[in-house]
Formats: sequence, structure tokens, C-alpha cells
Amino acid sequence: MWLVLPLLLAAAGNGKAEDWPEWRGKGRAGVWKETGILERFAAGGLRASWRRPIRAGIAGPAVAGGRVYVTDFEKAAGSGGVERLLCLDEETGNVLWRQEWKVDYRGISYGYGPRATPTVDGGRVYVVGASGVLHCLNSSSGAVLWKKEYSKDYGTQLPVWGIAGAPLIDGEKLIAIVGGRPDALVVAWDKTTGNELWRALAPGEDMGYAQPVLTEAAGVRQLIVWRPEAVFSLAPEHGKELWRQPMRVNLGMTVATPVLSGAKLLVSSFYNGSMLLEMAGAAAKMLWQGKSDSEINTDGLHAVVNTPVIDGEFIYGICSYGQFRCLKLRTGERVWETLAVTKEKARWASGFIVRQGERYFINNDRGELIIAKLSPRGFEEVSRTSFMKPTTEPGNRRELGAVNWSHPAYANRHVVARNDEEIVRYSLARE
Repeated sequence: MWLVLPLLLAAAGNGKAEDWPEWRGKGRAGVWKETGILERFAAGGLRASWRRPIRAGIAGPAVAGGRVYVTDFEKAAGSGGVERLLCLDEETGNVLWRQEWKVDYRGISYGYGPRATPTVDGGRVYVVGASGVLHCLNSSSGAVLWKKEYSKDYGTQLPVWGIAGAPLIDGEKLIAIVGGRPDALVVAWDKTTGNELWRALAPGEDMGYAQPVLTEAAGVRQLIVWRPEAVFSLAPEHGKELWRQPMRVNLGMTVATPVLSGAKLLVSSFYNGSMLLEMAGAAAKMLWQGKSDSEINTDGLHAVVNTPVIDGEFIYGICSYGQFRCLKLRTGERVWETLAVTKEKARWASGFIVRQGERYFINNDRGELIIAKLSPRGFEEVSRTSFMKPTTEPGNRRELGAVNWSHPAYANRHVVARNDEEIVRYSLARE
């Protein structure tokens, strides 16, 4: 019996509920670790626990401590408008508090609202809007604890598609891609007071859009920052550069989040394809890089709105025109491709890929949620259902006329998703 009890306790612990406190979930890994999840969708579709009206926005929600945090935007005259952060009760969807601030979207294309998912850290929630207004708020009351304005405080020149990088927690620090000139592409603050701790790197011609991520290689903790001219590794303690790997990215389109798998680091861009690095402590070497600089004549993987995944010795992701592809991790060689996920070969056709056990949940930009198994043998669809109404103007011709480009939150055996009209919580629990 004394052998069985620890096994039972371990099994219970593995099945416990889990929050989704930041972009792509805990650790920004795009992995959903909960068990007790349905195997297939019911014939009648998903069952909504609740739904609430919201305004426009692309930023996905965060879920932590029994609360859902989501941003939105209401346009005013000219380039002005109001961004908001809403805090909802996770079980009921009731609005617990809201905080709003005026913004100016002058110079920002696709001015559809905030892009960056809120970051929740205990008693504080951090949120940055499309124009670079960063707030630290009390997560229980919504009271503003401190605030930064990237353009005013750091001289940031906003990129054409606005600020997209969600703030990142590292111990007592909050780290963000700010794009400040001349030397504040990355800034770290005391997460409690907002006092600046360090700044690093020049923003270059364009600050880009990729999210910062933390990792450790050969015992060396590293902050990975992808600027349109190079991939950088910084020491998160003080911001000093550890290594850099040049990679020229056209039009600043560092959109996909850098993908980590052990010592391997993958980046992928719309025009310039993918590059795989191997980190070794405070150094890194390039293993391979795609040869195509075309969005149309692509060789390996040219990701844009989505972030690829690494599973064993293979890479899976969605290419520039909606082609779901499998590549060999060691060489970048293409194994197969299919349009089964996105259903149409269209510029920027995409979806968000999240691992759950030995399978994947993928929400495509047509508003469908898919359960699939991925292997070098091919794409295996397990189940598919309608999910969210596409409401965002894509800027190009699409079959449905609109898209849904928001990353959902998978938390507590539910999925929470939004479009420009509503936020919905669906149960994914096995019945």
C-alpha cells in the first residue's frame, strides 16, 4: 500500500487544473498539460459556459486565479480611441472590473485594437496596447500601480502593425520589447515599482513583433530576442549580450514566437523562411537556414501569424499561404504538406497550434477548432467543430471575408476565445 499511495497522489497531481497566465500559456511553450479532456467534439458542437460582448481586438485572453483578462478597443474620431482591460469572473463571465485609457493609433495599420495577451503574475496584471502604453494593474481591483508610454518615455517609433510583444515575467523583473532609441529595444523594470533595471540593444531599422522568451542552455539562463536583423541572446539578470546570429527579415516581419526544444531554437518568417540554431551555454551555432526569400516560392516553412511546434525530430507549422507543413528538424527538408487545416490557399491563412498530450488543438482563422495528431506520416484529423465567428478584416481576399487571428486560452478544462464582438468560454472536459 505504501508503494501505491504515492502513485495515486502523483496521478491526481498530474490531472489538476491549470491556468493560462500569459501568451501561449505558462512558459510561452504552447503546451496544455491538463488531462480529462474530451477525445472528440460532440455532434452538436461546443457547449458555451458563458459569452459576453466585448469590443474590437486581436489579443488573446489570459486566465489566472479564477479570472479572465482580455483587452479591447473602441475607435473614436480620427486615429484616436480607447483601449480597455476587462477582468471577468472565470466561472460566470461577469465583469468584475474594467480599466480604460485613451490612445492614438496614428501610423498603425490594421488598427483593430490591442495585439498583446495580458501577463498575470499573482497580484498584478501587465498589459500593453497597440500604441505602446504599458500598465501594471492590481489584478483584484484594476487599480493602476504604474505605467509606461513607450513613445514618450523611450522615444519608440511604432512599427507599422503596432506593438505586439507581451511583457514577460522573470523573477522580480518585468521584461518587454520596447523599441526605444537609441539603446532600449529591450527594457527590464522592477515588476513591483516600475523602476528601470536595465536596457539593451538598439532597435535597428524596425523593432519587429516577436515575443521574448526565456530558456536555459548548458546551465546558462538566456533571454531570446528576435530583431529583424538578428536573433539575440541576453543575460536576463543584467541585459548583457551573450551571442547573436544574423538573419535579415524583410519588412520587420518577425511575427512567430521563437520555438525552443532543448538546446534547439527555431525562428520562422513570412518572406525569409526558417532558421534553426543550437545553443551551447553562452554561444550558439546555425544548423541550417532556408534558402527562399519569397512568400510564394517557399522551400521549408515561412510562418507569419502562427508559431510552429517541434515534436521529436520534426517541425510542424503553417506556411505563408496556409500550407500546413512537416519538416525534418535536422535539415529543414520538407516531408509533407496539406491544406486540410486552413482549407484555402490564401495569403496569411493561419491557425494557432497547441499541444495537449500526444495530440494538438488547432484553431484556424476560419473560426474552427480542430483536434489532430501530427506525425511524419501525415496530418490526421480527429475532430473539428465551429468555434468563433471570424470578424476581423484580413486586408486581402479570403473565402469567408473575415478572419479570427486571436490565440485562445486553454485553462481549467475549458477554452476561452474572443473575436471583435464577444468573448466565450467553452467546456472541453471529458464527460
